[in-house]
Amino acid sequence: MYPGAKNLITDVSGLMVGNAQDAALKSGVTVLTADAPFTAGVSVMGGAPGTRETDLLAPDKTVQQVNALVLSGGSAFGLAAADGVSDALRAAGKGFAVGPHIVPIVPSAIVFDLASGGDTAWDANPYPALGRAACEAASADFNIGTTGAGTGATTVNLKGGLGSASLTLPSGHTVGALVVVNALGAATVDDSPHFHAAPCEIDGEFGGLGPKITHNAAKTPVTKLTPGTATTIAIVATDAALNKSQCTRMATAAQDGMARALWPSHTPMDGDLVFGVATDAKPLDDEFVDTLNIGHAAAICLTRAIARGVYEAQKAPGDTLPTWHEKFGG
Repeated sequence: MYPGAKNLITDVSGLMVGNAQDAALKSGVTVLTADAPFTAGVSVMGGAPGTRETDLLAPDKTVQQVNALVLSGGSAFGLAAADGVSDALRAAGKGFAVGPHIVPIVPSAIVFDLASGGDTAWDANPYPALGRAACEAASADFNIGTTGAGTGATTVNLKGGLGSASLTLPSGHTVGALVVVNALGAATVDDSPHFHAAPCEIDGEFGGLGPKITHNAAKTPVTKLTPGTATTIAIVATDAALNKSQCTRMATAAQDGMARALWPSHTPMDGDLVFGVATDAKPLDDEFVDTLNIGHAAAICLTRAIARGVYEAQKAPGDTLPTWHEKFGG
């Protein structure tokens, strides 16, 4: 397995990602969409999720495909970002046809970043406009780090951010991950620059430091803020032809990648969630073997994407925590 040309989730052909953020608010929105609807599932393992339309993604529910997925800051206020995305998609004629009406299907998830140092004294909810702007900016090329829904993200000791990574499998299928790293736990080992994700790193994509030889495996980080103020939300995607059940299984397998990269993960105070996406462009040769390998690759991609999101975070006015580069140099 090797990374795709961009080492981004958009190495899965047909997918596009758009970011929009407000520097004063220190928050933003990230949207994954495509020209054509795509199959999606979801796995929720955190104790405090914030979501919209995720029940629709269960394998037994009627609608089989969606038009976009939204990752947003803003806690519950950020769920309104999907309104702006729906407006943009409807204007473009994209959605589920119900008689003469077009209804975009836009599941979403949020992180709590209201305590990241931004100005949250708004008169009107800013997230619908940010959602629409992110959707309209969607492209195969996008930035990671302090951008989009990763703008105000933090971990226990460092700024978090938006991360992405990809892999091409021997079967020819491509897998990618997109993640907002806003965890209660830590992406780095103890007080060192070494990432928990180091064994999965490819070509020095987050510093090339390798694993830390020893660390305090029993140490539990003190929560960065207060209960209910953390969450890591992600999307894993493939160009394989998967149904909703298989997308859900891919998302569940990818949760292992979160646990490898963030210590601890899936806590009562995190709303950790992974969407699984399939564009259905390439058939499976061997259903058992291919789905196993795709799930494994999704976990590896998510592990790497989390470390990349923290590694690529940029310093900004009013930050409450340092970036990896500020604290460790390089």
